[in-house]
Amino acid sequence: MFHFFKRKSPLEVMEDRYRKLLEEAFRLSTTDRKASDQKRAEAEHLALEIDKLRNQP
Repeated sequence: MFHFFKRKSPLEVMEDRYRKLLEEAFRLSTTDRKASDQKRAEAEHLALEIDKLRNQP
């Protein structure tokens, strides 16, 4: 009921940022390929960090 009081975990914050980076890369792909590639690279780097967090015991 009171979900707006719940804080996001660091993993959830990273996943949201990853999703936004991919969306921006897709949007840029039609106008600026270089910027799109940079956003995609940032997203891939973030994906590796997310995997590290998920695989920690």
